[in-house]
Amino acid sequence: MVRREFGVEQQYGGDQPRTIGGDHLALRDQVLVELRRRIVDGEYAQGERLTENRLADDFGVSRNPVREALRVVEAEGFVRILPRRGAVVATLDESAIRDLFAVREQLETLAAGLAAERATEADVARLRTLLDQASAATEAEDFDRVAELNSALHLAVIDISGNRWLASLSAAMYQHVHWVFRVGAAQRAPHSWKEHIRVVDAIAAGDRAAATQAARQHVEAAASAALAASPRES
Repeated sequence: MVRREFGVEQQYGGDQPRTIGGDHLALRDQVLVELRRRIVDGEYAQGERLTENRLADDFGVSRNPVREALRVVEAEGFVRILPRRGAVVATLDESAIRDLFAVREQLETLAAGLAAERATEADVARLRTLLDQASAATEAEDFDRVAELNSALHLAVIDISGNRWLASLSAAMYQHVHWVFRVGAAQRAPHSWKEHIRVVDAIAAGDRAAATQAARQHVEAAASAALAASPRES
């Protein structure tokens, strides 16, 4: 069995750890991937201060790759740089969630409709596999896995749509979709996957109107759940 930690991969049983510098990715990119993951998975909480020294210690690297990674996550909207406080994890407030879901509704309804027209039997089988995996993860209460599969399903529908612009526009957005979903995954997961089944069923039937409607209802339900869990603006 393999245990993976940031910068270290070791077998249970005493194999030598592999340092982060041994990876093929540039050091900054490795720090970026892990920093983003820890924010999305809630290991660094919304509003939490992230100093360069603290992150360098957490990741076992110098401050330079941390500083570079912080610039990227700031541009992506995961972190805010505040006067006299420095970097803090952004807050998923009502305004941010409404903006995200307004875009999601447009992209996902279009993607589902196109996927209904273009999906092959293999495409539908791929979606069904994701549904089965998500059902098992939900039952096991493995909500990190559920969140991964949620994003995987939506990105698969976008891929099946065959529209390269949708794929390009959605790549960055789904990092935030994953973040929002992970926050409320325990409550949202059982409802979400029932809605996903309706979307996939409509795609499998080749019914563009039904797929579009199912996708819209899913996004609306997800937005309602996210807004209910979000901090209220003063």
